[in-house]
Amino acid sequence: MKKILFRGCGTAIATPFTKDGVNFEEFKKLLEFQIQEGADAIIVCGTTGESSTMTKQEKKDTIRFAIDTVAKRIPVIAGTGGNNTKEAIEMSQYAESVGADGLLLVTPYYNKTTQEGLIAHYSVIAQSVSIPIILYNVPSRTGVNILPETCLALSKIPNIVAVKEASGNISQVAKIAALCKEDLAIYSGNDDQIIPILSLGGLGVISVLSNIEPKFTHQMVMDFLNGNTKSAKEAQLKCLPLVDALFCEVNPIPVKAALCMKGYDFGIPRLPLIEMSNKGKEKLQKAIDEF
Repeated sequence: MKKILFRGCGTAIATPFTKDGVNFEEFKKLLEFQIQEGADAIIVCGTTGESSTMTKQEKKDTIRFAIDTVAKRIPVIAGTGGNNTKEAIEMSQYAESVGADGLLLVTPYYNKTTQEGLIAHYSVIAQSVSIPIILYNVPSRTGVNILPETCLALSKIPNIVAVKEASGNISQVAKIAALCKEDLAIYSGNDDQIIPILSLGGLGVISVLSNIEPKFTHQMVMDFLNGNTKSAKEAQLKCLPLVDALFCEVNPIPVKAALCMKGYDFGIPRLPLIEMSNKGKEKLQKAIDEF
């Protein structure tokens, strides 16, 4: 049996910036809130954390800060993937060296690759570290999809333990579950598909919603896993308008605005992302209030 990094709700945590860099004081507040409200894991420097516009040093500092602040109370999983395999290895080895519990590795974007290339890319990274790895499949952003058969091949590697599935394709998730069985855990990468993916054997979600609603998101997953499927289904349906608002503009534009609405000083995203539109803010505030 492979190591399970977490069951439940892993928060794909946003990163607050000032004009000079990362606002670690504000970041710590959100990390502590996540732990207090029952998040089951923290995923740092992922898509929601704006890793693509952070310098290598900023990413290293942010990963280390999250690990030190969380202090083993819940797992910290570091986003160390990229489209440069050599750099992904460097970042993965760094994260392991400072105490990360696991790694989240997005598929190579822009240069893309073949399915054979994905196997080669992930295999060499996996060989360079000993901690567990979660594959991250988000073809709408990367332009490349990890096929179920490729997941099966990668699931044979001992420290590749899970996939974050954000393809939106439930049929594909079902095929991954059927092929890989216990060799590859599945986490939903979409907040509007948590319960459908759990129903196929998923263990939880890597969530944007939980930045602002960690207790609710954790409880939704736990209700399902503990057999209270009616309550879990109702929670999934209840949160759909809020999830829709959190994705009405490109993530993480809305969630950073939501955190500011909740009283955090999270600023605005870095270019090329921009501040949320006034129309979007109105929709988001309404969804928060009604939720």
